[in-house]
Amino acid sequence: MIHSPSRTAEIRRLARLNNGSAEALLGELLRDAFGIDANNISINRDRYSLNSLNGFFDTGEGQFFFKFHQEEGEEEMSGEYYRADILARAKLPVDLPVLSSVLPGEQILVYRRRSDPRFSDVLRALDLSGDPVSEAKAIQAEADLSDALLAVYLQSLHPITPEQSAAEPVHRLFYERLIEPLTGKYPGGRLLSFYIDKDFAFPGVELDWQTLASAHFVVNGVRYGRTLGQLFDEAAERLNPRRLADAGGVIAHGDAHNANVWYSEHPDGTAALSFFDPAFAGEHVPTLLAEVKTTFHNMLAHPLWLYDPADAADTWQARAEISAGDLIVTTDFALSRIRLALMDVKAQRLWKPLLATLAERGMLPDDWRRVVRLGLFLCPTLVMNLRAGAGNHNEVSSLIGLSVAVMAGSEPDSGDDVVSRFLDAIDPHQGIAETPSGLK
Repeated sequence: MIHSPSRTAEIRRLARLNNGSAEALLGELLRDAFGIDANNISINRDRYSLNSLNGFFDTGEGQFFFKFHQEEGEEEMSGEYYRADILARAKLPVDLPVLSSVLPGEQILVYRRRSDPRFSDVLRALDLSGDPVSEAKAIQAEADLSDALLAVYLQSLHPITPEQSAAEPVHRLFYERLIEPLTGKYPGGRLLSFYIDKDFAFPGVELDWQTLASAHFVVNGVRYGRTLGQLFDEAAERLNPRRLADAGGVIAHGDAHNANVWYSEHPDGTAALSFFDPAFAGEHVPTLLAEVKTTFHNMLAHPLWLYDPADAADTWQARAEISAGDLIVTTDFALSRIRLALMDVKAQRLWKPLLATLAERGMLPDDWRRVVRLGLFLCPTLVMNLRAGAGNHNEVSSLIGLSVAVMAGSEPDSGDDVVSRFLDAIDPHQGIAETPSGLK
């Protein structure tokens, strides 16, 4: 089937020009899709909109918020975007759109405008302020959401076939960014366009892709056993959608990073979280992928380095050198107190009981830890180009970002770090219950 060019892709492209052309084309899309005349269209210049676009418009019926996710080659991909009804039927807290279009290349959701902040903005402020009272409220809100998610995961957990797994759109966030969408050729997609045969500059050293891909990262004295090249190759093999049926499937949002989560404060002083933009929601989401995006983007991507690279370069230091095939990295980057607390909540309230249930039912693969790591690794490396100068990233944020990615993807040769201790904490066969700090 031949699909027409993607209007959402063109709107995203034009939005970078900031000359009004994107707003005009968006108005045409809203009129064609929904028969509405949108006025006062404004597009947010949003640090979190790495693969999406959002903003506001007015009609005679009030004020509205729009958002769409747009993936390269999505017109040729399988699976259906934006199945918010799946989450609503499962009794998960989700803001339902008033209008939605799921046509290839014209997929967009429209919501009633609301004044609540996104959880991502709340937490960014806490990264920088460290207010204990507000932190406690946010942590409790996260705990409540994790409890609700766990209940849905355990209730909906079921065996799935390779075909059911492969049909889920969540793979567009992982495997399908490694390959050419039309041919399935590896390496392709974002991996090819972002990194392969490119040059990389870090504070202290410049090197080509082949050298970087084959180097073992040594971060603050901790050496990692797998290289960037090995991690991408392993992900292309193990995260193949058909292979991920082995741990069953669940009903899940799939892309619940905190820029897709509303934070609502109540008069009694408590707060609650609710989802929106369920672009990758599904009924058969491979269980081990269901919380991977959330875990990385809400904890390990902060503070600053992924979404605010310029601020990261002003806040953190990082240097590198090549020695005997190792990339020696020294950095003072560390997770903030609120991110560590959220990581502990996610470990204890969701991951550990979920994995324990998989083990009890004989559904936990022996290499579950490897699967989770590979998913975590692909989150930062393929969500945006981490190469300095290719987009928003600079030499400092690029080095920190790739170091965090390797730390997420590879076990250390010896000792431990924040990710290995997190995985120990969720291992149903271990009793460790603490998540530590930083890259140390």
